[in-house]
Amino acid sequence: MQEITQSPVTPERLAADTQLVKSYLDKINTLQVESLSAAATADYKQRILDALNASGAKMVAHYYTDPVLQDLAEESGGFVGDSLEMARFGRDCAASTLVVAGVRFMGESAKILSPNKRVIMPTLEATCSLDIACPIDEFSAFCDANPDRTVVVYANTSAAVKARADWVVTSSIALEIVEHLMERGEKILWAPDRHLGRYIRESTGADMLLWDSACIVHEEFKARGLRDMRALYPDAAVLAHPESPAEVLAIADVVGSTTQIIKASQSLPNKQFIVATDRGIFHKLQQLSPEKEFIVAPTAGNEATCRSCASCPWMGMNTLPTLLSALEEIQATPIRGALINEVFVDAAVGERAMQPLQRMLDFAAENALKVRGRA
Repeated sequence: MQEITQSPVTPERLAADTQLVKSYLDKINTLQVESLSAAATADYKQRILDALNASGAKMVAHYYTDPVLQDLAEESGGFVGDSLEMARFGRDCAASTLVVAGVRFMGESAKILSPNKRVIMPTLEATCSLDIACPIDEFSAFCDANPDRTVVVYANTSAAVKARADWVVTSSIALEIVEHLMERGEKILWAPDRHLGRYIRESTGADMLLWDSACIVHEEFKARGLRDMRALYPDAAVLAHPESPAEVLAIADVVGSTTQIIKASQSLPNKQFIVATDRGIFHKLQQLSPEKEFIVAPTAGNEATCRSCASCPWMGMNTLPTLLSALEEIQATPIRGALINEVFVDAAVGERAMQPLQRMLDFAAENALKVRGRA
């Protein structure tokens, strides 16, 4: 089986990546110069709920967004979940307008699956390090150089990259789909997350050629620090997202998507959990299991840079002020037009990207029992 051959991480690229993340963190600081008071938060929440009701829009939020946004989504009849669940809800709900609190590829996926719906986001600047690290021109060249391989891309990619793929997967269903392709004798070209790709390859034995990039949040979890933390909490179970480095996954008791991590925290008898994924998920974990203790896996220590400290800077750009501003723009522009934060996907690109996304959704529906069993 082949090892990674694409896009080695050079010192120059690492420096550029670090600077890019810093620039987004600086933007977040300008958006929230100071924390909102309880009264201001309550006022924003009520105005947002009123705007959602007035517009008939439905809000979907990812587990990594601010807890107050997750609560707003659920209180308004919307939805909180992982990217696969968000895609399903957006496709199936009756609302003609979707408000996606997350990162840009999630908004694009919602638009691809629901091309006739208006899709807006609190900010279109909320992107993803995996998306950035897989530009369509370089990726297309990689695919062209390996025409004998089935192209499988992670959901954390642009619409253009999805349109170049045969399959789109999320972390909750990637193993099952790769196993399915392997049973058919297919060789796979995988992009963009190398840690998730390596985990799938080692778990399935599939012939996978991997793109070379990583999530800035999960890349920061440290195996040495995790071993030390486990010694401090010997009764704790370790739950890790498969975007984490292999050394971290080797220590974990459960490796899974956000939804699978949540299910494990509910089903396991442990009272303490060390969690290696974005800290935004702790809101739902604590909400569902208030009697349990959840501890953030270490990102500091030997060789740590802590560019994210277990918190995605782009998810953090979804705020009460940016959400309200986007909703007020809908009210001011009831006829569809080029809203500042409206998501658009080229029609031809959207049609091509719809095919691999639909394959994933169809596979999930047809294999529901198997997927639930793995979760």
